[in-house]
Amino acid sequence: MTQDPILQAGRRTILMETEAVAALENRINDDFKRACEMILQCRGRTIVTGMGKSGHIGRKMAATLASTGTPSFFVHPGEASHGDLGMITRDDLVIAISNSGSSAEVLTLLPLLKRLGIPMVSMAGKADSPLAQAADVNLDISVETEACPLNLAPTSSTTVTLVMGDALAVALLEARGFTAEDFAFSHPGGALGRRLLLRVEDVMHAGDELPQVFPETLLSKALLEMTSKGFGMTTVVDHKGTLLGVFTDGDLRRVIDHKVELDRATMEEVMSRRPKTVSAATLAAEALRIMEDHKITALVVEDDAHHPIGLLHMHDILRAGVI
Repeated sequence: MTQDPILQAGRRTILMETEAVAALENRINDDFKRACEMILQCRGRTIVTGMGKSGHIGRKMAATLASTGTPSFFVHPGEASHGDLGMITRDDLVIAISNSGSSAEVLTLLPLLKRLGIPMVSMAGKADSPLAQAADVNLDISVETEACPLNLAPTSSTTVTLVMGDALAVALLEARGFTAEDFAFSHPGGALGRRLLLRVEDVMHAGDELPQVFPETLLSKALLEMTSKGFGMTTVVDHKGTLLGVFTDGDLRRVIDHKVELDRATMEEVMSRRPKTVSAATLAAEALRIMEDHKITALVVEDDAHHPIGLLHMHDILRAGVI
């Protein structure tokens, strides 16, 4: 039985593009390092340009660079010749993309970029092409053949260009010491922004909402405090406000199992010492990880003097969209 030709075409495409991307590994060389160094030394923005499918890849590349610490935007080469070249300054650097290395719209810009003394990194599939020869450094994005059976539609070549752009972005990210918090400031919207930016202090319960009793408080009265605050737990503090422990619903079940008298036992006798705590500046996502790791549903928030200043419940984090 012969295979379905539609399935064959899909699998062949994936295989060809996978092989083309694998060939890139040997091209992460001195030219790649020099390109990264040029971008790191750039005092302005990294301008990406390209025509047609290269332009589409260039837009994504510029967006990835911008969101990972390298100020960048895309300029259409056709529009650049009709005024948008004014968006590029002498402090900038240009990444010009063309698989053939001879796209007319891109080549038209070269004399002007040279006159302004703007450094240029090319991404071309032909090292002897006009674009590659004019650039300060060329990143080889050549492919043996396109995945298109006619060897015409940009397929393997655009995938390779996209991956080379990602390699640049990640190498630059690491070289800059770009952090998750840096990333969050360029991604403030949606679940990603909430996960990266939201801190415990933004969602914790504080002030009169915080359940609190003393070590000499009777268990029966502590249960009233737990019930009135509605968190299934209470903190236990000394008279200076220092955290000594907590008492939770789980502790109550253990007390009942041991037949402890509720009207006689004190918090000092039944509380759990050394509870899990976080600071107000802790990321909410990190607090959620602590809860999951220790199979608990709430954390005490304390200051540097070990005074409880708030309480964070897992439901608060989930309601805030940190998942």
